[in-house]
This record gives sequence, C-alpha cells and structure tokens, in this order.
Amino acid sequence: MKKDIHPKYTQSTASCACGAKFEVGSTKENIKVEICSKCHPFFTGKQKLVDSAGRIDRFKKKYAGFDVTKLI
Repeated sequence: MKKDIHPKYTQSTASCACGAKFEVGSTKENIKVEICSKCHPFFTGKQKLVDSAGRIDRFKKKYAGFDVTKLI
C-alpha cells in the first residue's frame, strides 16, 4: 500500500437533529445527520420526524393536467 495517499481516519462526533451525539470512526471531523437510531421510527415504534401528510395530494395537484398519451 502506498504511503500518504489515504485520508486520515479518526474518531469523529456525529450529531443528530434530535440532539443525540455519538462517537464514530470517519475521515470527517464532524458529521450531522437528520435521523439516528434513537429517533428513527423503526427503533422507537412511533412516527416522530417523518412528515408524510399531504404528499399524495401535492402529487395529484402537480400532475393533474399531465397527459401520458402525448409521450407515446
């Protein structure tokens, strides 16, 4: 393996939007994530940060006048 071509791998601090902080190994100094295992719905059993209300309505409104037959 060649010397001095790889980035330095060190202990870094990862912080989540919910306020949790934990140590990870990375080439970056500080890592910010939106969701972690302390606030993810799969691990907690309740939906907290994920906003899915109104997505289908926005999609239908956006593509209401779209005609697929023009593409064919």
